[in-house]
Amino acid sequence: MTRATGGIVTINPTSGDELDFYPYTTPQDIDRVLQIAGASRWGQSRVADRVAAIDQLGEILAERREPLATLITLEMGKPIRQARAEIDKCVSACRYYAQELPEILRPETFDIDGDTAIVRVVPIGVVFAILPWNYPWWQVIRAMLPAIAAGNTVVLKHAESVTGSALAIQEVFQDAFGEGVLQTVVVDAATASAIIEDSRIEAVTFTGSDRVGALVAARAGAALKKCVLELGGSDPFIVLADADINAAAAAAVTSRFINNGQSCIAAKRILVHRDVHDAFVDALVPHVRTLKVGDPADETIDVGPLARHDLRDSLRKQRAQALATGGRVIAQADAPESARGAWFSPSIVEVDERDSVLLSDETFGPLGALTTGADDDELIALANSSRYGLSSSLWSTDSDHAASVSARVHAGAVFVNTISATDPRLPTGGIKASGYGRELGKWGVYELANLQTLRIRTT
Repeated sequence: MTRATGGIVTINPTSGDELDFYPYTTPQDIDRVLQIAGASRWGQSRVADRVAAIDQLGEILAERREPLATLITLEMGKPIRQARAEIDKCVSACRYYAQELPEILRPETFDIDGDTAIVRVVPIGVVFAILPWNYPWWQVIRAMLPAIAAGNTVVLKHAESVTGSALAIQEVFQDAFGEGVLQTVVVDAATASAIIEDSRIEAVTFTGSDRVGALVAARAGAALKKCVLELGGSDPFIVLADADINAAAAAAVTSRFINNGQSCIAAKRILVHRDVHDAFVDALVPHVRTLKVGDPADETIDVGPLARHDLRDSLRKQRAQALATGGRVIAQADAPESARGAWFSPSIVEVDERDSVLLSDETFGPLGALTTGADDDELIALANSSRYGLSSSLWSTDSDHAASVSARVHAGAVFVNTISATDPRLPTGGIKASGYGRELGKWGVYELANLQTLRIRTT
């Protein structure tokens, strides 16, 4: 993505070629978008009508799976098989909410000292969503489908590098829900900041870096607007002494390198009990070396380019800093040699220094850190030493041992003997510098709704 006069140009990260030019949304059109969103009668719609629209959304996504997945691959380099899987996951979320929404929105009734009390889910209005490029469709479905199910309308400012997908999202939602339920604006950061302050916006949701998240939260907080933040992660992948080593090694590679390593909940810090270090590394290395890196449009490819060239440059800098302080590359798969593409060779670096940049900072790409701990206490201390707390994965063949250790992990989620993954049925979100608020499941609906209490006394 590059900025041009009056708009942006999207770039194919595989080749470096320009894809398309998109003009910025004019101030007049932004005002019109906000007026339409605020005047929408979607919040007054019947639950049955919402269910039908959500079901229709799923059907449209399934029908348009191939062109939507192809656009994802063109704009941000996701391997085509994974791009299709992203659309499929969006379809599964639609099916979940179409089935469960009547129960989620059903008012709860209580008897309170002879009074009848009712808690009901009421929409709050227009939600402004500022969302990232790494899962162009899933980020929107995950964050905004629950909000729309609650009766809200959405104004979407997507990442500039996936503007083509952002406009496709608007088109699909309009076909399913009608005009005004989800609208896309193409704006820069300064304009997005001004939209947060607009009186027609009732809440803001942001997914991205903790640095920008703090700015968004400050702007929303100054206007006393609800804000949901899903920020960075430096998730620990904890291998205990009694883990299934082969299964853990294979899962670590999958988790670290899925989506070209550009996932907030990837296994960024692999923390291995010292007693099983050698066996784990022996099992890990072949999985890394056999990764196929190349053109993401190729059905056989595991890892494509990074989504942007500046992201590649930042990752190269982090790797150089880690190696300069004693880090060692223990496994690597070679990437294509191309000055124009945003290529980076997927690699695992073993580090001994506890202040290594690979342990202290988030690495957003195919670069993983591995280090060891002498016992459970040291492994947990390492896991919790990060300023982030998004998710985690823990490996042990002893369920009691796993339960005991997992309770000590400071994160929004702990996955035992499986990799971290979002699921429409479960809440997702973080603690510490990974943000606050929850998305998905019934919790995602309630997060951006007014849980209104009605207490009635019969006279």
